Amino acid sequence: MDLGKQVAVWVEHAAAILDAAAKPFVAGHRADSAVSKRGDDFATKVDLAIERQVVDALTSATGIGVHGEEFGGADVDSEWVWILDPVDGTFNYAAGSPMAAILLGLLHDGDPVAGLTWLPFMNERYAAVVGGPLMKNGVPQPMLEQGDLTASIIGVGTFNADSRGRFPGRYRVAVLEELSRVSSRMRMHGATGIDLAYVANGVLGGSISFGDHVWDHAAGVALVRAAGGIVTNLAGERWTPESRSALAAAPGVHSQLLEMLQTVGRPDEY
Repeated sequence: MDLGKQVAVWVEHAAAILDAAAKPFVAGHRADSAVSKRGDDFATKVDLAIERQVVDALTSATGIGVHGEEFGGADVDSEWVWILDPVDGTFNYAAGSPMAAILLGLLHDGDPVAGLTWLPFMNERYAAVVGGPLMKNGVPQPMLEQGDLTASIIGVGTFNADSRGRFPGRYRVAVLEELSRVSSRMRMHGATGIDLAYVANGVLGGSISFGDHVWDHAAGVALVRAAGGIVTNLAGERWTPESRSALAAAPGVHSQLLEMLQTVGRPDEY
């Protein structure tokens, strides 16, 4: 069996495993915080339970280790590794919003070769093997066409204007200010993986993620690339698991977003 066919088989197994995980995901909506993490972040009991369930099932079905948000696991730099976020959009999930998802990406030598993003509350299931096509609920989707930033909806990550770090809050405010000059269609969904899936499906023309977690990005990077989109970091360098940001967009929109970011200046200037 060639590599592409083998990955497709693994994705079939993974899809069935995520279908099973969607049941406790839906049942646990509005779950309270169970584990406090960095800053004001937290995990619910559902995050923990789904990660254990999916890790056990994936390892058994595919023989490939899993690196999850909550418990870690296999090394991200392994030859083959699944990358799992059991609940993307935890704040949304705990508050009762439907904008929450299960994210699962497959890396081969650090390259995302497959991605699955399940939105159980909206009955949307996105899956792809790089090379395409993007599949939504089992139906092939059209490849992304050349787009224009002024006519695009752009997803942007949440933030605190007073925060510091790699991308200070004031820099993010400046990005939003400049983006507003060319597009009044900005959206803040609070779920990076959903933004990336929506870029892949053409709902969003692009998305800007200031985050640095591989589990937020791996699945969506595979989806966007399979659909013919482009994913880099905010500096325009090809996205890798070591990237500390992500800029995903349709052809044309991506280059325009990069130009816009260059006018804002460097994050360390803020």
